[in-house]
Parts: sequence; structure tokens; C-alpha cells
Amino acid sequence: MEFKGIQKREEGKFITRYDITYETVDKQEKVYEIISRNKQLESFEELHGKMADAVVIIVTDEAGERILVNKEFRLAVGDWVYNFPAGLIDPGEEPQQSAARELWEETGLELYEIDDFIGTSYSAVGFSNETNVCVVGKARGEFRPSTSTVEEIEPGWFTKAEIRELLKTQRFAARTQAYCYVWSRE
Repeated sequence: MEFKGIQKREEGKFITRYDITYETVDKQEKVYEIISRNKQLESFEELHGKMADAVVIIVTDEAGERILVNKEFRLAVGDWVYNFPAGLIDPGEEPQQSAARELWEETGLELYEIDDFIGTSYSAVGFSNETNVCVVGKARGEFRPSTSTVEEIEPGWFTKAEIRELLKTQRFAARTQAYCYVWSRE
């Protein structure tokens, strides 16, 4: 594919829609719709982003025996979905700061140990260039309601056996489903 151009179509509060034009190997024009957190995409290089847009928080309890997964009402699908806590990285924040803030905002828990970072990945590569970084660690504290009235979140600690059962019957965000499947099989 050869990149030919990008055109902004509609700017929203949090995302902007673009048409990207490519030329295929057989010289056909391909126009592809995407959404982006970047409100001013103008070049091919800007499609890749230099910094993660969001953080995903993957934590276990202090003993490492239970994993934290939120059950959250997701407006785009009109249903409850199991997902790791996550959120946008605010200007000037480092991923670990965003992770601690988002975890506290969504669950009331403290991120007290960071064991690892999983490098930048795409959130929904089929239609968006949004990127995230996963912060892996441990959390503690007591659950409390989200600080946001526009988020309906029910956080919970789950054992490997409980995760295996949820995976059979409940809807998950893809990254959460994949990680939980592997974690529950260890």
C-alpha cells in the first residue's frame, strides 16, 4: 500500500474521524475510515503517534492470587463488559502516574507496586490509531464507586477459576479476554 493522503471528516470532543487514501498494489484507490485521539493528523508519520494515548492497568492483589477486572457498562455496545481499568494519559503525565490516577478514580484502589510495562500497542487496530501502554503491578485497598458519574463500574477481584468461568459466559474487551485467558491457565 502506498499512502496518498489524509482528510479530516469530523471532529468530536474526544475523537476525530479521518479518511485515509492509499493506492493498492494493483493501482486501485482505497479510502479507509479511521478515528484518532489526534485532532490534527496531517501526515503519514503522525498516524503512528510518538506517545501512548492511554494506559491499561493490569494488577493482582497483594498475594498475587486474584486479578482485578472491572465490569463496566460500555455505551458503544449498550452492555456490560469485563475490562481492565484504563484511561487516557493526561498532558504532562507519565504512564505510571496515569495508571495510579485511573485506578483510584475507577476503583478506589491504590497502585502500590509496578512490576512491568507492556510496550505500546494499538487499542483497536481495525479502525483507530489509538495506542496504549499496559502497566502491570499490584493494588490494595477497599473498593469504592467511580469518581465519574458517566462511568458505571463494578470492580472485582477474581481467582483463576472464577476468570475461567467468566470467560465462558461473559463479554470481555479483547485485550482483557486474552490476558485473563493466559493468566488463568498459569
